[in-house]
Amino acid sequence: MKYIPFILFTVLTNAAAQLMLKQGMMSLGPISMTAETAIVRLFQIVFNPWVFAGLATFVISMASHLYVLSKVELSFAYPFLSLAYVAVAFFAYFIFREDLNAWRIAGIAFICVGTVLIAQSGMSSHSDEKPADAAGARTADFGSKS
Repeated sequence: MKYIPFILFTVLTNAAAQLMLKQGMMSLGPISMTAETAIVRLFQIVFNPWVFAGLATFVISMASHLYVLSKVELSFAYPFLSLAYVAVAFFAYFIFREDLNAWRIAGIAFICVGTVLIAQSGMSSHSDEKPADAAGARTADFGSKS
């Protein structure tokens, strides 16, 4: 399917945003707030360079996801976002030295198998048809004559 690269871009930017947010929060240390310091602490968090970059990357990821949703079925596109779990787990292992044990690897394998099955289902679907509206009717192409 021709929209897989856009879907994968969405997945990778989503995962990158998570990694940046984690780096930012690690650089800030544990959060402890009182009512008096909550606003100041919130600004410290949001304007931390890593957190800010992560939030900006989420915006890019969402814009990409909205583009994808305008082109393919939600039930096809959305499950691909689970691949972000896979990317985050592997990058967190290498960057943050987080645990990647047998249970997590098994879960990652299940996610990958499920995503492959969903991708296969999209190959034979109505990918060249116009998307359906909420009632299931195909949207009209007002610019062409039928």
